[in-house]
Amino acid sequence: MRPIVIRWLGLAALCFAELLVFLDNTIVNVALPKISTDLGAGTSGLQMVVDMYTLVFAGLLLTGGYLGDRFGRKTVLLIGIVGFAAISALAAISQNLGQLIAARAGLGLFAALVFPATLALVVILFDDLRERAIAVATWAAVAGVAAAIGPVVGGWLLHHYSWSSIFWINVPAGAIALIAVAALIPPSRNPEAGRFDIGGMVLSMVGITIVVYSVIEAPNHGWLTLRTIGGIVIGAAVIAAYAVWESRFSSPLFDIRLFRDRNFAAAALLLTFGMFALMGFVFLMTQYFQGVKEFSPLETGTRTLPFAIAMTVFAGPSMWLGSKIGAGRTAVLGSLVMALAFVLTIRYDALTSYWGVIAPVMITLAAGVALVAGPATLMVLNELSTGQVGAGSAVNDTSRELGGTLGVAVLGSILASVYSGKIATDLADIPLPQAARDAAANSMLTGVQAAGSIPDPIGAQLSGLVKGAFLDGFHTASLTAGGIAVVAAVAGWLLLEPSGDRRASGDDIAHVSEPEPAAPVT
Repeated sequence: MRPIVIRWLGLAALCFAELLVFLDNTIVNVALPKISTDLGAGTSGLQMVVDMYTLVFAGLLLTGGYLGDRFGRKTVLLIGIVGFAAISALAAISQNLGQLIAARAGLGLFAALVFPATLALVVILFDDLRERAIAVATWAAVAGVAAAIGPVVGGWLLHHYSWSSIFWINVPAGAIALIAVAALIPPSRNPEAGRFDIGGMVLSMVGITIVVYSVIEAPNHGWLTLRTIGGIVIGAAVIAAYAVWESRFSSPLFDIRLFRDRNFAAAALLLTFGMFALMGFVFLMTQYFQGVKEFSPLETGTRTLPFAIAMTVFAGPSMWLGSKIGAGRTAVLGSLVMALAFVLTIRYDALTSYWGVIAPVMITLAAGVALVAGPATLMVLNELSTGQVGAGSAVNDTSRELGGTLGVAVLGSILASVYSGKIATDLADIPLPQAARDAAANSMLTGVQAAGSIPDPIGAQLSGLVKGAFLDGFHTASLTAGGIAVVAAVAGWLLLEPSGDRRASGDDIAHVSEPEPAAPVT
């Protein structure tokens, strides 16, 4: 066992590398207006800037974890950090939208090497089971904190520098992560790797990418269109083919039979919908602060800090509670707490007190996410062999990415649908310049900007109408998220094994088991 100080410094290095790549999920959002101005990007182009990272990242996570298991988790992590920093520099000097979108794809590729390796190495680094529980809780909390502080970091950088600064910052940060990981983390790999599973890699990449792309594009094309439904069905069919392949391959990318374990399946489900709530909430709140409250990007970012602080504070107690009542039951409770937080957002309007209402609701949601993230992550890791810890970590990470993508896409689609329907009705009898009418129809943010250029009382009326239409959509989306959180809690509870979180609480919470060998491909 490595000295205790080295272990915890190693955890700090791994969490910093995790923070580096996960921050890119949200930091770019506050820079979109400036990117649009400098690169002449329209709405669809800006969406590709955001979505390309998520698309590639999610599609390659299983592959990234598998490569770490086979060729060395530390080696793959170092390659990922170097590549991420280098591509960040290319993104910063992009001269047109196409270059930036390509760079975002490259960032997603190298992030997929970094993210699963960090969690796998946390598990390897900590032999003591109590220490491992704390370490995994810390890792899980950092992912939530990263989502919350992305707007803070981005807002501060944009307040002082150009949009390229959100990418330049990754270069020195990557250098720090590289040195720390190289010095503090021991090498680790699966000593019994069999045949290379190229079929599993290809099928997993194609299937997950098609599903994620279909979800991302659903708000633009409609959830019930042939394009969206067809894409999801095709992606699901490829994933089913992947499952068949893996069940017959001698050394699979991931042992899919683990999903027969009810605790493993419950944990993956609860993680997915925990991130659904987290990323969906960040998406909604960023617009609420900038549009309804009319805060600057920096002011918006600083007002998400209570969420980040609360995630950190609740990480430890969530694991303690898991040791008392079971990790699965704790995660189910977390889903119910998240549902309560979403219901409470019905009180949000243009005059809502920040400290009296908004911050307490954010803290409640953070508590719910913390109750899900740490315990559910341990439940996933609980079922893994040491040889598959990287691929298994990638299952955890894929659940998070898919949930986050769904959260933004589904809640964003509901928000847009309610907003567009209400604003079309409300503006029908108001005399407005066509440009202002089009701006209001496009989004609440552009509508508020247009209202500022129109003299009162028409300008004030337009501002009130677009904010009111947004709040209707916001409340509908929030209540939907709350309902989904309740459904996830019920489903998670029903999936839990009657024995009550076996090996998922107490001193043996981090037990790992060796799966039976899979049947060979015929």
